[in-house]
Amino acid sequence: MKERIVRAVAGSLVLTSLLLSVYISRQWLWLTAFVGFNLLQSAITRFCPLEKILERLGVD
Repeated sequence: MKERIVRAVAGSLVLTSLLLSVYISRQWLWLTAFVGFNLLQSAITRFCPLEKILERLGVD
């Protein structure tokens, strides 16, 4: 369940930041880069901050 939530949140943040970069400011692309970086480091280190937050919230 946590993996699906992490993927949904990451995808939503990327799509939202892309829309905001088109209509508001290109600076929102930094959010896209941040999400991408976190996904990459998570794949390498097997540590995901959002998973830790979800664990503390009791999500299985």
